[in-house]
Amino acid sequence: MKYAVVTGGTSGMGLGVAKMLLSKGYYVFATYVGPDFTGNLTNYEAIKIDQTKREEVYRFIDYVKSRTDHLDCLHCNAGISIRKTFTEYTDRDWDMMIEVAVNSHYIMCREFFPIIPPGSRILFTGSQMGINPHATVLAYGVTKSAVHALCQNLVKEFEGTGTTVNAIVPGFVETPWQKEKPENIKQNIYKKTAIHRFATIDEIVDAFRFCIDNPFVNGSLIEVNGGYCYK
Repeated sequence: MKYAVVTGGTSGMGLGVAKMLLSKGYYVFATYVGPDFTGNLTNYEAIKIDQTKREEVYRFIDYVKSRTDHLDCLHCNAGISIRKTFTEYTDRDWDMMIEVAVNSHYIMCREFFPIIPPGSRILFTGSQMGINPHATVLAYGVTKSAVHALCQNLVKEFEGTGTTVNAIVPGFVETPWQKEKPENIKQNIYKKTAIHRFATIDEIVDAFRFCIDNPFVNGSLIEVNGGYCYK
């Protein structure tokens, strides 16, 4: 059996990717934080960890290694967005966002490296905010820019193994978090997107599926944004 890790894998895009991997026969370990996950999926474990705390990240890594001697897919999906102005961010705000999106995933890539067999898949969830600036999410944009760089630099570490490393870079997606936005804000975003709507989760999951199925796609930042223009 193939094994996968999906961080932030109990809702939104993470859960969508986890279900896609399950349909391909993977056993999935998913991290999450917040309310307890009550879903019932076969060959799927939801493990509650706080990725702002390194000791919990290492405990999760040890648990996965105790369950399998190989990891065929690692989807680094978890992230935090704290919406404040540039001068309102505290040191803790900044550190938490960097810790989840960048540091915890770097640690997982490094610690799982010895058990990732040739021909595996490393996936990252990037963001359009890591390419184009957007109001009140400066720190989030910086974390996603770092995620993009981590993805592309890891290609050299897996060179010659057939393992590919790619990032999907979504624009705005109809996740539970986005649904909470006021209607006037959503309408403003629609006007900046040529398709005039948010992406569905399934549309983003299809992009991740492409990266899994095509062994020649490597080191790519694949934008799936509906023709978004931030100006």
